Formats: sequence, C-alpha cells, structure tokens
Amino acid sequence: MKTRKLSSGGPRVSEIGFGGWPLGGQWGEQSDDDSIAALHEAVARGVNIIDTAPGYGDGRSERVIAEALTAVDAPVIVATKTPPLAGPWPPSPYCRWQDRYSAAYLRENVDQRLGNLCVDCLDVLQLHTWTRAWNDDPQPLLVLRQLKDEGKIKLIGVSTPEQDQNCVVQLMRDGLVDVVQVIFNLFDQEAAAQILPVAEETGTGVIVRVALDEGSLTGKFSKDHQFTADDFRGSYFAGDRLSRTVDRVAAVKSDLDEFGLADDYTLTDVAIKFALSHPAVSTVIVGMRNTNHVKANTAVSDKADLPLEFLTHLRRHHWCRGVWYTDK
Repeated sequence: MKTRKLSSGGPRVSEIGFGGWPLGGQWGEQSDDDSIAALHEAVARGVNIIDTAPGYGDGRSERVIAEALTAVDAPVIVATKTPPLAGPWPPSPYCRWQDRYSAAYLRENVDQRLGNLCVDCLDVLQLHTWTRAWNDDPQPLLVLRQLKDEGKIKLIGVSTPEQDQNCVVQLMRDGLVDVVQVIFNLFDQEAAAQILPVAEETGTGVIVRVALDEGSLTGKFSKDHQFTADDFRGSYFAGDRLSRTVDRVAAVKSDLDEFGLADDYTLTDVAIKFALSHPAVSTVIVGMRNTNHVKANTAVSDKADLPLEFLTHLRRHHWCRGVWYTDK
C-alpha cells in the first residue's frame, strides 16, 4: 500500500482509506461482524486511515470502529466529524455560526466523539459542513484550534458542502484548516480547478470522498436497479438519475476498451486511480462493507498509474449535473 502525506505537518496515510459511512447501516442492512472483519482486513492490507461521522448510524459507525481497533496493534488514524446544530443542510447564507457551531456545542460534541472512539485525542476532527458566509468570521475553526492546543485534536478539517465546495479555498489560504475533505471523481472534477491546486500550494491535506459516485462507477448498477428502503442511494439516484448515470458509466467502459486497458483495470480501478491522479490528494476513502470489497479496493494502490494519454482522455467525463442531494 502506497502512502502520502496528510498535510505538510501531518502523518503519512495510506492512499486508499476506509470509508465508514456504510458501517452505520445507511447503505442497506449491515452486520457489525462484517464491518469489524472488513476493518481488520483493511488494516492487515496497509490501510491506516478511516473516515467516519456521528451521523453514520447515530454514532454506530464510530463505536464499531472503536471496537474493531481494540484488536489492532498498528497505528490507525481515525478522521471523524462534528455536524452543525439543527438547521438547513448545508447551512444557508443567513445562518449564524453562533446558532450552528457555538463554542459550547463544539466542546460538548468533541467530548462525545472522544467517548465514542474511546480515545483521549482525535486524530482528525472535521466540521461536517460549512458555508462561505462564515469565512470572514470563522470562529468555529478558532474554537477547534483552542481544542487542538488543549490536546483534544491533532488535525482540524472541513468536509465541503456539495453545493459550494470552493468555500474552503479561503480557509486553506488563511491557514485555518489542516485538512479538507472534497468530492473528486470522474463525473465531478470541479475540485481540480482551484481546491486541489490551492491545497498543494498551502500544504493542506486532501481526503477525497465519493470517488465511486456512490457506487455507480463500479459498473454494478443497471437502469432498473432497485435500492432497499434503508439505502440512501435510492434518493441519490432518484427519478431518471440512475438511468442517465448508467449511460455515462458505459461511456467510461467504452474508453477502457478503446485504449486496450480492460484486461489491466476494472471500472473501479479506473475511478480510484483517477481520484488519486492529482498530487494534492492525500487519500481516497472508499466505502467497504465486507472483506471482498477490501481486497478489491486496496489492491488498486499497487497497480500502475493510468497512462497519461488515457487519464487526459477521461477528463471529458466531467458532468455539470448540479447537486443530487436534497430537493434536487
């Protein structure tokens, strides 16, 4: 497993990270035993960074990770998150940080994260969303800096709101974050315009999420695929979204065949390698629900980088489809 730096002053992390959202049960029924087995397999294969959040099953993902790591001797970095208090998601331009991320709330929530993960200090604490409206008065991040000085947090980050990922550019330039978590995949390449270059310029660590477009870029979905009621992807791919996406995935597969690379890479390999292709990226987190997922996804790190001509050709799949989340 290859490793990269997580921020200029941070640790080296595996370039394939473990995405902990499915462990909370929101990608369909999930056994804790399967989750723990997957986590152990991942660590055995060199994965040393896990991403989670309290919103993944009301803390279930965090607690399962904590349980799994009791049987692990190797050092593992856990990146978790603090969500804002109740209100619009993402926060609207009219939200006050005092109502969403007050100092008292942040301190209480960090203590909850420490308790769920059974640690004295959080490796990475990310605010789970943000709004550009707070950039000129970023008090929540200053509170996290105080908690960092007190030894409760090692690295501070922000997970970008899908509707305005570029809101973190100013935060990076102002030195307010050690890490940003962004969407970057074959269909959403906007981060390459400014976020990734600025991260490289400032030494900010980059955690890439949604590299497989919530599973579509594995090629496993057909146009008539039915998601279970407890799988959030039923909403993500609502209406004609799945049908349109399947056609786009087929075009990626066609490129793989055209370049004669289908024997060397699967669609999943291509999607992950594309997300890793920018030098600013520290790690790509992938949801892994069982040991088979782990074996397939971690093996991508040891494969050769995509040929430059093919990589450049893949850029044509950038898709300005808007944001497929609430009310879209």
